[in-house]
Amino acid sequence: MSNWLSYKKGYKYYLQIERSMSDNSVEAYLDDINKLEQFITFTYNLSPKQVNLTHLKAFIKNLNEIGLGATSQARIISGIRSFYKYLSLENEINFDPSLLLDFPKTMRKLPETLGVPEIDLIMKQIDYSQKEGQRNRAMLETLYGCGLRVSELVDLKISDLHFKEDYIMVIGKGDKQRMVPIGDFAKKFITIYLKEIRPLLPVTKANTDTLFLNRRGGKISRVMVFLIIKDLVEKAGIKKTISPHTFRHSFATHLLEGGADLRAIQEMLGHQSITTTEIYTHVDNYYLRENIISYHPRNK
Repeated sequence: MSNWLSYKKGYKYYLQIERSMSDNSVEAYLDDINKLEQFITFTYNLSPKQVNLTHLKAFIKNLNEIGLGATSQARIISGIRSFYKYLSLENEINFDPSLLLDFPKTMRKLPETLGVPEIDLIMKQIDYSQKEGQRNRAMLETLYGCGLRVSELVDLKISDLHFKEDYIMVIGKGDKQRMVPIGDFAKKFITIYLKEIRPLLPVTKANTDTLFLNRRGGKISRVMVFLIIKDLVEKAGIKKTISPHTFRHSFATHLLEGGADLRAIQEMLGHQSITTTEIYTHVDNYYLRENIISYHPRNK
C-alpha cells in the first residue's frame, strides 16, 4: 500500500507554493485529509490512489453519523476535492472520485449588518475622556470605512498609511498585499490618534511602526478589539450579535446599496473569488424593488 504521508507532503507544498495559502489555511486543509486518511486506512486499508466515490461517500456518511453539521461537512468536502485535484494535476490518478461527491444542503447564514444610524449610535458611546477613546474611534472608523478584517486592522503599520493618495496598504490572507481606499472620516480620527494619543504611550521597541497600540505600548489584540465593540454595542442598547466582522459586512452592504460595483467591492475586501463576496451583498427586498422600479426601461 502506498504511503499517505508522501502524498500529503506534496499536497502541503502545492497549497503553500502554488495556491499561496496562509499557514492556518494549509493546516485546516491537511487536517481534513488526516480525517479522511484515518477513516480510509482503518476501514478499507487503501492508498489515496485506490479510493473511489463509494469510499468517499462512506466517509461523509460517517461524518454525518457522528453529528458533524452540514457546514463543517461541506468544508471537509472542499478539502477532499482540493486534495484530489492536486493528485490529478500530478497525474497520480486518472479519474478524480471527488468530482461526483455531493455537498450537503446548507442554510447560507448571513452575518448581521448595521444601519448607518446604528453605527453612529455605537460611535456615540465612546468615552473620549479616556486616552483609549480616540484610539477606539479611529479603529472603528477604519474597520467600517475600509472594510478590514480584524487581523488586518491590528496588523496595520504607520508606514502603511498613504493619506495624500487616499489609500492604505493592507496585508490580507495569504500575505497578499492590497491597496484599500480610505475616506475623510477614518483619516481624521487616525490623525487625531497619531498626533494626540499615540505619542503619550510607552511604545515597545517591536511596535514602533504598529498603528494601534494597547496602553502598555504593545500591539492591540484581536480579542481586545472584540471586547471594545461588545461593550459599546451593549451601551448603545443594540440587541444584535455584533463583532468586528459586522463592520466589514456593513461596509460592503452599504457600498452595494450605494451603487458600487460588486467587482470593486471584491477588490477592496481582498476576496479571491467573486462568490465569496456575494455573501456581503445581502440587500433587502425593498431596496431591490426600488432599484428595479427606478432603473428598468419599462418603468421609466
